[in-house]
Amino acid sequence: MRLDQPFLKLPIRFDADALAADVRALPPAAWVPHPTGFKGNEAVRLVSVGGGANDDFNGEMAATEQLLASRYVMQVMDAIGGVWGRSRLMGLGPGGDVPQHVDTHYYWRTHWRIHVPIVTNPAVTFSCGPETVHMAAGECWLFDSFRWHKVQNGGDAQRIHLVLDTVGGPRFWDLVEEAKSGRAEERLVAPAPASAAPPGLVFERINLTPVMSPWQLRTHVAFLAERSVPHPVLAALLGRLERFVDDWTVAWAQHGSERSGWPTYMTLLDGLKADLSTLRGGGDVLLTNRLPFYAALDNMIFLALFADPAEVSAYVAAPPQRQRAAS
Repeated sequence: MRLDQPFLKLPIRFDADALAADVRALPPAAWVPHPTGFKGNEAVRLVSVGGGANDDFNGEMAATEQLLASRYVMQVMDAIGGVWGRSRLMGLGPGGDVPQHVDTHYYWRTHWRIHVPIVTNPAVTFSCGPETVHMAAGECWLFDSFRWHKVQNGGDAQRIHLVLDTVGGPRFWDLVEEAKSGRAEERLVAPAPASAAPPGLVFERINLTPVMSPWQLRTHVAFLAERSVPHPVLAALLGRLERFVDDWTVAWAQHGSERSGWPTYMTLLDGLKADLSTLRGGGDVLLTNRLPFYAALDNMIFLALFADPAEVSAYVAAPPQRQRAAS
């Protein structure tokens, strides 16, 4: 999902002290190194595949024991109103940073990322594209992760943000529209009484399908095409991708996600990659954010064409009689 601006602050505010109390109640063992390995970055998993101790993107999402123990965090998520994907508390140590990068993975192309600062200081800055902001404790922010962005903690204490990933939801869309209007008044979501029942959060069950549909594939290709910088080989590149989508559509009409179509899909993909290898000899094609087109194509599309690429490859490599038995 993308914004037309670097940042958007939603017209909703949360009690930072109540959020901090939830954080303090968690055991130290709940904090784990962030999967990027960036120095000073650590996280508490709140929503994960199966509610387990993993950082996976593909699979049915569920609340972890840490989220179930954090009643006000759950209330915050309920007030925003999304269908929730992988989410966490993210800590950034004093003097630490998240280096400048662009999120090109399929997961972030299809999700919004929400930041709610819990513990922060004025020396914590978030830069996205040409803008730099300080997100104050309790505020609720979106940002365009397809722009270059980075975070720096210039203070002498750990910064902690609640970072939520969602495909959206009706209340969330309303908040976004209100924020874009520029006329919405910010409202505070106070902590519910201790006797109140925990909110019934909704978690995503489907994130990657066994085989990407041609409609989703066409949307992703169009997204890259709209953000491509003119280049001598661009027309040929986009034409070859359009033919690939057309051929994928034909295969989908016959097989859908069924295993019977996997050999055809792999043949189409192998043929495309061979032709792209030739086209790459004509030089690098860039996107408007200065990211290489081919790198974005790999991360956004190729890595997500199959929910389980290893299973597809093993099936296609098997003798025909074994394929028939597996089907």
